Amino acid sequence: MTIDTLTPPATERAGDPAALRVVPARHYARWAAAAAVLVLVAQFAHGLATNPVWEWDVFRAYVFSETIVQAVWVTLQLTAYATVLGFLLGTVLAFMRLSRSPLLQTVAWSYIWIFRSIPMIVQLVFWFNLSALYKELGVGIPFGPVFWSVDSNTLIGTIGAAVIGLSLHQAAYAAEIVRGGVLAVDHGQSEAAAALGIPRLRQIRRIVLPQAMRAILPTAGNEIVGLLKGTSVVYVMSIGELFYQVQVIYGRNGRVIPLLLVATAWYVVLTSVLSVAQYYVERHYARGADRTPPPTPIQRVRRFVAAQRRAATTREPTEKT
Repeated sequence: MTIDTLTPPATERAGDPAALRVVPARHYARWAAAAAVLVLVAQFAHGLATNPVWEWDVFRAYVFSETIVQAVWVTLQLTAYATVLGFLLGTVLAFMRLSRSPLLQTVAWSYIWIFRSIPMIVQLVFWFNLSALYKELGVGIPFGPVFWSVDSNTLIGTIGAAVIGLSLHQAAYAAEIVRGGVLAVDHGQSEAAAALGIPRLRQIRRIVLPQAMRAILPTAGNEIVGLLKGTSVVYVMSIGELFYQVQVIYGRNGRVIPLLLVATAWYVVLTSVLSVAQYYVERHYARGADRTPPPTPIQRVRRFVAAQRRAATTREPTEKT
């Protein structure tokens, strides 16, 4: 805001703040930037609608085809398995790093160091070729006789190798996410629980982890979204997930751009669903810190509709009168 004091009316008294005329500040640079952004967005939308290279008819023909839908289901399965197993193992690794045992700390730190150092695609190819190292996997006495064994290829198929590789890779990052969330909880919470005689496991499950979730969830949600897109790496194992099937289709018909657009559309939809779920889960765990959280988008729409209905019912008696 700026104050215009150059031409005050003759009736105004000098030095009277109430007599000053206040005018809004002009943000010309902001308006110019907004106009430039709108022009760019309009050009991009016009190109999407008019550029024949996009081939929207091909996009419509394949986006809900049986092959693509099945590939999406495989992508969701890989993401779900790797998320659950990765975060379960990551939670164990996180508490191993937080333990007082030097051995457990060293093992957990070494695991995280190794699996964060090796690219995911290398890990997947390694697990895919596990049978080259171990023909059979068995159960028995360590360094002694084996009581039961099975062929490696029979026990760990292609999907199994992909799940193992994704899970072990994800566990290394999940461990640091969980450890950071636990460290964010005030140490006095654990001390107070110990003073009340609450067992250590219950302290972690009932006191520490629920409070740590507020710090864990934003980064964990980001990791899950990254994992969903990262499942496209398993194309090197010829698994029929979304990106692999898109490659197979455009390898046959040569329609690269519209098929890539099909994959893009599905990834956008899936990540949007995960983002919405993350929003509501974060809102659930924020209740302990924020007793009156802001309304959700759905609640805002309901309140707006209710306000419009009340305004309409209030106008009707007035008009009749």
